[in-house]
Amino acid sequence: MNKNIGILFFTLVVVMIGFGIVIPILPFYVESLGGGGFEMGLLMSLFALMQFFFSPLWGSLSDRIGRKPVLMIGIIGNAAAMFFMGISGNLPTLLSSRALAGILSSATIPTAMAFISDSTNEEERGGGMGIIGAAMGIGMVLGPGVGGILSDISLSMPFFLAAGLSLLAAILIWLLLPESLKTARAASSGVPGLMKLFNSMRSALAGPLGFLMILAFLLSFAMTNFESVFGLYGERRFDYDAKTIGLILTVIGLISAVVQGALTGPATRRFGEAVVIKVSLIGSAIGFILMLQAFNLTTVMITCSVFIFSNAMLRPGIASLISKRAVEGQGSALGLNNAFMSLGRFIGPLLAGFLLDRNLNLPYLTGASIMLTGFIASLLFIRKGTQEAAAQTKTVPTQT
Repeated sequence: MNKNIGILFFTLVVVMIGFGIVIPILPFYVESLGGGGFEMGLLMSLFALMQFFFSPLWGSLSDRIGRKPVLMIGIIGNAAAMFFMGISGNLPTLLSSRALAGILSSATIPTAMAFISDSTNEEERGGGMGIIGAAMGIGMVLGPGVGGILSDISLSMPFFLAAGLSLLAAILIWLLLPESLKTARAASSGVPGLMKLFNSMRSALAGPLGFLMILAFLLSFAMTNFESVFGLYGERRFDYDAKTIGLILTVIGLISAVVQGALTGPATRRFGEAVVIKVSLIGSAIGFILMLQAFNLTTVMITCSVFIFSNAMLRPGIASLISKRAVEGQGSALGLNNAFMSLGRFIGPLLAGFLLDRNLNLPYLTGASIMLTGFIASLLFIRKGTQEAAAQTKTVPTQT
Protein backbone atom coordinates (compact mmCIF):
# COMPACT_ATOMS: atom_id res chain seq x y z
CA MET A 1 0.00 0.00 0.00
CA ASN A 2 2.76 2.46 0.91
CA LYS A 3 4.62 1.61 -2.29
CA ASN A 4 1.53 2.12 -4.40
CA ILE A 5 0.70 5.48 -2.85
CA GLY A 6 4.35 6.47 -3.26
CA ILE A 7 4.17 5.78 -7.00
CA LEU A 8 0.93 7.73 -7.32
CA PHE A 9 2.44 10.53 -5.25
CA PHE A 10 5.46 10.77 -7.56
CA THR A 11 3.26 10.60 -10.66
CA LEU A 12 1.08 13.51 -9.59
CA VAL A 13 4.09 15.55 -8.46
CA VAL A 14 5.48 15.09 -11.98
CA VAL A 15 2.20 16.07 -13.64
CA MET A 16 1.87 19.20 -11.51
CA ILE A 17 5.53 20.12 -12.01
CA GLY A 18 4.73 20.09 -15.71
CA PHE A 19 1.81 22.43 -15.06
CA GLY A 20 3.74 24.70 -12.68
CA ILE A 21 6.79 24.92 -14.91
CA VAL A 22 4.87 27.04 -17.40
CA ILE A 23 3.94 29.74 -14.86
CA PRO A 24 7.20 31.76 -14.96
CA ILE A 25 8.25 31.01 -18.55
CA LEU A 26 5.06 30.81 -20.61
CA PRO A 27 4.65 34.60 -21.01
CA PHE A 28 8.18 34.85 -22.43
CA TYR A 29 7.66 31.74 -24.54
CA VAL A 30 4.48 33.18 -26.04
CA GLU A 31 6.18 36.49 -26.76
CA SER A 32 9.11 34.74 -28.44
CA LEU A 33 6.58 33.21 -30.85
CA GLY A 34 4.94 36.55 -31.59
CA GLY A 35 2.01 36.29 -29.19
CA GLY A 36 0.67 38.59 -26.48
CA GLY A 37 -1.80 38.75 -23.64
CA PHE A 38 -4.71 37.25 -25.56
CA GLU A 39 -2.68 34.20 -26.57
CA MET A 40 -1.43 33.82 -22.99
CA GLY A 41 -4.98 33.83 -21.64
CA LEU A 42 -6.08 31.42 -24.33
CA LEU A 43 -3.34 28.97 -23.37
CA MET A 44 -4.34 29.01 -19.70
CA SER A 45 -8.06 28.62 -20.41
CA LEU A 46 -7.54 25.95 -23.07
CA PHE A 47 -5.79 23.63 -20.64
CA ALA A 48 -8.61 23.89 -18.08
CA LEU A 49 -11.27 23.51 -20.78
CA MET A 50 -9.74 20.28 -22.08
CA GLN A 51 -9.54 18.93 -18.53
CA PHE A 52 -13.19 19.80 -18.07
CA PHE A 53 -14.22 17.85 -21.15
CA PHE A 54 -11.99 14.82 -20.71
CA SER A 55 -11.61 14.13 -16.95
CA PRO A 56 -14.98 12.33 -16.66
CA LEU A 57 -14.25 10.32 -19.80
CA TRP A 58 -10.98 9.03 -18.37
CA GLY A 59 -12.58 8.31 -15.00
CA SER A 60 -15.38 6.35 -16.66
CA LEU A 61 -12.90 4.47 -18.85
CA SER A 62 -10.88 3.50 -15.76
CA ASP A 63 -14.02 1.92 -14.29
CA ARG A 64 -14.19 -0.36 -17.34
CA ILE A 65 -10.62 -1.20 -18.35
CA GLY A 66 -8.81 -0.63 -15.05
CA ARG A 67 -6.82 2.11 -13.33
CA LYS A 68 -3.33 1.14 -14.46
CA PRO A 69 -3.79 1.39 -18.25
CA VAL A 70 -5.52 4.77 -17.94
CA LEU A 71 -2.72 6.05 -15.70
CA MET A 72 -0.22 4.88 -18.32
CA ILE A 73 -2.10 6.70 -21.08
CA GLY A 74 -2.19 9.87 -19.00
CA ILE A 75 1.45 10.01 -17.99
CA ILE A 76 2.86 9.00 -21.38
CA GLY A 77 0.53 11.51 -23.02
CA ASN A 78 1.78 14.19 -20.63
CA ALA A 79 5.36 13.38 -21.64
CA ALA A 80 4.48 13.74 -25.33
CA ALA A 81 2.66 17.03 -24.76
CA MET A 82 5.57 18.51 -22.81
CA PHE A 83 7.99 17.47 -25.54
CA PHE A 84 5.86 19.04 -28.28
CA MET A 85 5.57 22.27 -26.27
CA GLY A 86 9.34 22.34 -25.99
CA ILE A 87 9.86 22.07 -29.75
CA SER A 88 6.97 24.39 -30.70
CA GLY A 89 8.11 26.85 -33.31
CA ASN A 90 4.83 28.71 -33.72
CA LEU A 91 1.70 29.57 -31.77
CA PRO A 92 -0.65 27.01 -33.40
CA THR A 93 1.74 24.20 -32.42
CA LEU A 94 2.03 25.57 -28.88
CA LEU A 95 -1.75 25.85 -28.56
CA SER A 96 -2.22 22.32 -29.89
CA SER A 97 0.40 20.96 -27.49
CA ARG A 98 -1.23 22.76 -24.57
CA ALA A 99 -4.59 21.29 -25.51
CA LEU A 100 -3.00 17.82 -25.73
CA ALA A 101 -1.53 18.29 -22.25
CA GLY A 102 -4.98 19.11 -20.89
CA ILE A 103 -6.60 16.15 -22.62
CA LEU A 104 -4.11 13.48 -21.57
CA SER A 105 -2.84 14.73 -18.20
CA SER A 106 -6.49 14.88 -17.06
CA ALA A 107 -6.43 11.06 -17.02
CA THR A 108 -4.09 11.00 -14.04
CA ILE A 109 -5.91 12.84 -11.24
CA PRO A 110 -9.35 11.15 -11.24
CA THR A 111 -7.76 7.75 -11.89
CA ALA A 112 -5.27 8.19 -9.04
CA MET A 113 -8.15 9.16 -6.74
CA ALA A 114 -10.11 6.12 -7.89
CA PHE A 115 -7.06 3.93 -7.15
CA ILE A 116 -7.03 5.34 -3.60
CA SER A 117 -10.76 4.63 -3.27
CA ASP A 118 -10.20 1.04 -4.42
CA SER A 119 -7.33 0.53 -2.00
CA THR A 120 -8.54 2.14 1.25
CA ASN A 121 -11.41 1.72 3.65
CA GLU A 122 -13.69 4.66 4.46
CA GLU A 123 -11.73 5.60 7.57
CA GLU A 124 -8.42 5.84 5.67
CA ARG A 125 -9.78 7.43 2.50
CA GLY A 126 -9.62 11.06 3.62
CA GLY A 127 -5.95 10.65 4.44
CA GLY A 128 -5.29 9.01 1.08
CA MET A 129 -6.99 11.88 -0.74
CA GLY A 130 -4.94 14.30 1.34
CA ILE A 131 -1.71 12.65 0.21
CA ILE A 132 -2.84 13.05 -3.41
CA GLY A 133 -3.55 16.72 -2.72
CA ALA A 134 -0.13 17.10 -1.10
CA ALA A 135 1.54 15.64 -4.19
CA MET A 136 -0.24 18.19 -6.36
CA GLY A 137 0.78 20.98 -3.99
CA ILE A 138 4.44 19.94 -4.00
CA GLY A 139 4.44 19.79 -7.80
CA MET A 140 3.01 23.29 -7.94
CA VAL A 141 5.71 24.49 -5.52
CA LEU A 142 8.59 22.88 -7.42
CA GLY A 143 7.35 23.66 -10.92
CA PRO A 144 7.73 27.46 -10.99
CA GLY A 145 11.12 27.29 -9.29
CA VAL A 146 12.41 24.64 -11.69
CA GLY A 147 11.03 26.56 -14.65
CA GLY A 148 12.68 29.78 -13.58
CA ILE A 149 16.07 28.16 -13.03
CA LEU A 150 16.12 26.14 -16.25
CA SER A 151 14.93 29.08 -18.34
CA ASP A 152 18.47 30.46 -17.99
CA ILE A 153 19.55 27.55 -20.20
CA SER A 154 16.69 27.86 -22.67
CA LEU A 155 12.94 28.42 -22.63
CA SER A 156 12.48 24.87 -23.93
CA MET A 157 14.56 23.09 -21.28
CA PRO A 158 11.86 23.01 -18.54
CA PHE A 159 9.46 21.25 -20.92
CA PHE A 160 12.05 18.61 -21.79
CA LEU A 161 12.72 17.94 -18.09
CA ALA A 162 8.98 17.54 -17.46
CA ALA A 163 8.78 15.09 -20.37
CA GLY A 164 11.66 13.03 -19.00
CA LEU A 165 10.20 12.87 -15.50
CA SER A 166 6.86 11.79 -16.97
CA LEU A 167 8.53 8.91 -18.78
CA LEU A 168 10.22 7.86 -15.52
CA ALA A 169 6.83 7.86 -13.76
CA ALA A 170 5.38 5.76 -16.61
CA ILE A 171 8.12 3.17 -16.13
CA LEU A 172 7.42 2.98 -12.37
CA ILE A 173 3.69 2.54 -12.99
CA TRP A 174 4.29 -0.15 -15.61
CA LEU A 175 6.76 -2.15 -13.51
CA LEU A 176 5.58 -1.68 -9.92
CA LEU A 177 1.96 -0.55 -9.68
CA PRO A 178 -0.66 -3.32 -9.46
CA GLU A 179 -4.18 -3.03 -10.82
CA SER A 180 -6.54 -1.93 -8.04
CA LEU A 181 -9.89 -2.43 -9.81
CA LYS A 182 -11.11 -5.91 -8.92
CA THR A 183 -14.19 -6.07 -11.13
CA ALA A 184 -14.36 -4.23 -14.44
CA ARG A 185 -17.74 -2.81 -15.41
CA ALA A 186 -19.14 -3.73 -18.79
CA ALA A 187 -19.61 -0.93 -21.31
CA SER A 188 -22.21 -1.12 -24.04
CA SER A 189 -21.44 2.14 -25.79
CA GLY A 190 -17.69 2.49 -25.65
CA VAL A 191 -16.02 5.69 -24.48
CA PRO A 192 -18.74 8.23 -23.62
CA GLY A 193 -19.10 11.11 -26.04
CA LEU A 194 -19.57 14.79 -25.40
CA MET A 195 -23.34 14.63 -25.09
CA LYS A 196 -23.03 11.80 -22.62
CA LEU A 197 -20.62 13.93 -20.60
CA PHE A 198 -23.14 16.76 -20.34
CA ASN A 199 -25.91 14.27 -19.56
CA SER A 200 -23.74 12.77 -16.83
CA MET A 201 -23.03 16.20 -15.37
CA ARG A 202 -26.71 17.10 -15.43
CA SER A 203 -27.61 13.78 -13.81
CA ALA A 204 -24.90 14.26 -11.19
CA LEU A 205 -26.29 17.69 -10.30
CA ALA A 206 -29.77 16.20 -9.90
CA GLY A 207 -28.54 13.19 -7.91
CA PRO A 208 -27.28 12.67 -4.36
CA LEU A 209 -23.81 13.95 -5.30
CA GLY A 210 -25.15 17.15 -6.86
CA PHE A 211 -24.32 19.53 -4.04
CA LEU A 212 -20.80 18.13 -3.70
CA MET A 213 -20.25 18.67 -7.43
CA ILE A 214 -21.43 22.27 -7.04
CA LEU A 215 -19.01 22.68 -4.13
CA ALA A 216 -16.18 21.33 -6.29
CA PHE A 217 -16.98 23.96 -8.92
CA LEU A 218 -17.27 26.77 -6.36
CA LEU A 219 -14.00 25.76 -4.67
CA SER A 220 -12.09 25.88 -7.94
CA PHE A 221 -13.89 29.02 -9.14
CA ALA A 222 -13.17 30.90 -5.90
CA MET A 223 -9.55 29.70 -5.69
CA THR A 224 -8.81 31.13 -9.13
CA ASN A 225 -9.96 34.50 -7.82
CA PHE A 226 -6.86 34.22 -5.62
CA GLU A 227 -4.39 32.34 -7.78
CA SER A 228 -4.93 33.82 -11.24
CA VAL A 229 -4.57 37.48 -10.24
CA PHE A 230 -2.27 37.28 -7.22
CA GLY A 231 0.79 38.33 -9.19
CA LEU A 232 -0.92 41.40 -10.62
CA TYR A 233 -2.53 42.15 -7.25
CA GLY A 234 0.85 42.06 -5.49
CA GLU A 235 2.49 44.18 -8.15
CA ARG A 236 -0.22 46.86 -8.23
CA ARG A 237 -0.84 47.10 -4.50
CA PHE A 238 2.62 46.44 -3.01
CA ASP A 239 4.91 46.92 -6.04
CA TYR A 240 6.26 43.37 -5.62
CA ASP A 241 8.61 41.96 -8.23
CA ALA A 242 8.48 38.44 -9.66
CA LYS A 243 10.98 37.11 -7.10
CA THR A 244 8.85 38.27 -4.16
CA ILE A 245 5.68 36.88 -5.73
CA GLY A 246 7.47 33.56 -6.28
CA LEU A 247 8.60 33.49 -2.64
CA ILE A 248 5.04 34.03 -1.39
CA LEU A 249 3.64 31.34 -3.70
CA THR A 250 6.35 28.91 -2.59
CA VAL A 251 5.47 29.39 1.08
CA ILE A 252 1.78 29.02 0.26
CA GLY A 253 2.42 25.83 -1.70
CA LEU A 254 4.46 24.32 1.13
CA ILE A 255 1.74 25.06 3.69
CA SER A 256 -0.89 23.54 1.40
CA ALA A 257 1.17 20.39 0.87
CA VAL A 258 1.84 19.93 4.61
CA VAL A 259 -1.79 20.50 5.57
CA GLN A 260 -3.17 18.14 2.93
CA GLY A 261 -0.56 15.44 3.52
CA ALA A 262 -0.33 15.51 7.32
CA LEU A 263 -3.59 16.94 8.66
CA THR A 264 -6.38 15.90 6.29
CA GLY A 265 -6.32 12.24 7.32
CA PRO A 266 -6.41 12.83 11.10
CA ALA A 267 -9.01 15.61 10.71
CA THR A 268 -11.41 13.55 8.58
CA ARG A 269 -11.04 10.51 10.86
CA ARG A 270 -11.62 12.62 13.98
CA PHE A 271 -14.40 14.91 12.76
CA GLY A 272 -15.61 13.48 9.44
CA GLU A 273 -15.51 15.00 5.97
CA ALA A 274 -18.72 17.04 6.44
CA VAL A 275 -17.28 19.00 9.39
CA VAL A 276 -13.93 19.49 7.64
CA ILE A 277 -15.67 20.87 4.55
CA LYS A 278 -17.81 23.31 6.54
CA VAL A 279 -14.90 24.61 8.61
CA SER A 280 -12.77 24.97 5.47
CA LEU A 281 -15.48 26.95 3.69
CA ILE A 282 -16.00 29.50 6.45
CA GLY A 283 -12.25 29.68 7.11
CA SER A 284 -11.60 30.37 3.43
CA ALA A 285 -14.20 33.16 3.39
CA ILE A 286 -12.51 34.77 6.40
CA GLY A 287 -9.11 34.25 4.77
CA PHE A 288 -10.14 36.18 1.65
CA ILE A 289 -11.18 39.15 3.81
CA LEU A 290 -8.01 39.00 5.93
CA MET A 291 -5.80 39.13 2.83
CA LEU A 292 -7.30 42.51 1.96
CA GLN A 293 -6.15 43.86 5.34
CA ALA A 294 -2.45 43.06 4.74
CA PHE A 295 -0.13 46.08 4.56
CA ASN A 296 3.43 44.68 4.25
CA LEU A 297 5.25 41.46 3.32
CA THR A 298 4.93 39.96 6.81
CA THR A 299 1.17 40.48 6.98
CA VAL A 300 0.78 39.27 3.39
CA MET A 301 2.58 36.05 4.34
CA ILE A 302 0.48 35.60 7.47
CA THR A 303 -2.91 36.31 5.89
CA CYS A 304 -2.18 34.20 2.79
CA SER A 305 -1.06 31.37 5.08
CA VAL A 306 -4.31 31.60 7.08
CA PHE A 307 -6.30 31.41 3.86
CA ILE A 308 -4.39 28.42 2.48
CA PHE A 309 -4.44 26.60 5.83
CA SER A 310 -8.23 26.93 5.87
CA ASN A 311 -8.62 26.00 2.22
CA ALA A 312 -6.14 23.15 1.81
CA MET A 313 -8.36 20.39 3.22
CA LEU A 314 -11.41 21.39 1.19
CA ARG A 315 -10.57 19.63 -2.08
CA PRO A 316 -9.54 16.25 -0.55
CA GLY A 317 -12.49 16.47 1.85
CA ILE A 318 -14.96 16.89 -1.02
CA ALA A 319 -13.28 14.15 -3.08
CA SER A 320 -13.33 11.73 -0.13
CA LEU A 321 -17.02 12.37 0.56
CA ILE A 322 -17.87 11.92 -3.13
CA SER A 323 -16.04 8.59 -3.22
CA LYS A 324 -17.92 7.40 -0.14
CA ARG A 325 -21.33 8.38 -1.48
CA ALA A 326 -20.73 7.00 -4.97
CA VAL A 327 -22.47 3.63 -4.73
CA GLU A 328 -20.64 2.40 -7.83
CA GLY A 329 -18.39 3.87 -10.51
CA GLN A 330 -16.07 5.79 -8.18
CA GLY A 331 -13.79 6.60 -11.10
CA SER A 332 -16.71 8.16 -12.96
CA ALA A 333 -17.81 10.15 -9.90
CA LEU A 334 -14.31 11.45 -9.21
CA GLY A 335 -13.86 12.21 -12.89
CA LEU A 336 -17.00 14.34 -12.77
CA ASN A 337 -15.66 16.02 -9.63
CA ASN A 338 -12.50 16.93 -11.53
CA ALA A 339 -14.57 18.15 -14.50
CA PHE A 340 -16.55 20.55 -12.33
CA MET A 341 -13.28 21.82 -10.84
CA SER A 342 -11.83 22.28 -14.33
CA LEU A 343 -14.91 24.24 -15.33
CA GLY A 344 -14.26 26.54 -12.38
CA ARG A 345 -10.62 26.93 -13.42
CA PHE A 346 -11.76 27.83 -16.93
CA ILE A 347 -14.33 30.46 -15.95
CA GLY A 348 -12.70 31.80 -12.79
CA PRO A 349 -9.61 33.49 -14.29
CA LEU A 350 -11.72 35.26 -16.91
CA LEU A 351 -13.95 36.80 -14.24
CA ALA A 352 -11.06 37.53 -11.86
CA GLY A 353 -9.15 39.46 -14.52
CA PHE A 354 -12.26 41.39 -15.50
CA LEU A 355 -12.95 42.35 -11.86
CA LEU A 356 -9.31 43.27 -11.12
CA ASP A 357 -9.29 45.82 -13.92
CA ARG A 358 -12.27 47.54 -12.29
CA ASN A 359 -11.32 47.33 -8.62
CA LEU A 360 -8.27 45.76 -7.01
CA ASN A 361 -10.27 44.18 -4.18
CA LEU A 362 -13.18 42.78 -6.17
CA PRO A 363 -11.67 39.33 -6.97
CA TYR A 364 -11.06 38.60 -3.29
CA LEU A 365 -14.41 39.99 -2.19
CA THR A 366 -16.04 37.77 -4.80
CA GLY A 367 -14.09 34.77 -3.55
CA ALA A 368 -15.17 35.49 0.04
CA SER A 369 -18.80 35.76 -1.04
CA ILE A 370 -18.65 32.45 -2.91
CA MET A 371 -17.07 30.61 0.02
CA LEU A 372 -19.56 32.11 2.48
CA THR A 373 -22.47 31.09 0.25
CA GLY A 374 -21.06 27.57 0.03
CA PHE A 375 -20.74 27.41 3.82
CA ILE A 376 -24.34 28.50 4.41
CA ALA A 377 -25.62 26.00 1.84
CA SER A 378 -23.48 23.21 3.33
CA LEU A 379 -25.17 23.64 6.71
CA LEU A 380 -28.35 22.35 5.11
CA PHE A 381 -27.37 20.11 2.22
CA ILE A 382 -24.38 18.20 3.57
CA ARG A 383 -26.15 17.44 6.84
CA LYS A 384 -29.23 16.25 4.95
CA GLY A 385 -27.12 14.08 2.67
CA THR A 386 -25.33 12.55 5.64
CA GLN A 387 -28.62 11.66 7.32
CA GLU A 388 -30.00 10.10 4.14
CA ALA A 389 -26.82 8.09 3.63
CA ALA A 390 -26.97 6.85 7.21
CA ALA A 391 -30.60 5.82 6.78
CA GLN A 392 -29.77 3.92 3.60
CA THR A 393 -26.88 2.16 5.29
CA LYS A 394 -29.17 0.99 8.11
CA THR A 395 -31.85 -0.34 5.78
CA VAL A 396 -29.61 -2.29 3.41
CA PRO A 397 -28.84 -5.25 5.77
CA THR A 398 -32.53 -5.75 6.57
CA GLN A 399 -33.34 -5.94 2.87
CA THR A 400 -30.70 -8.52 2.18
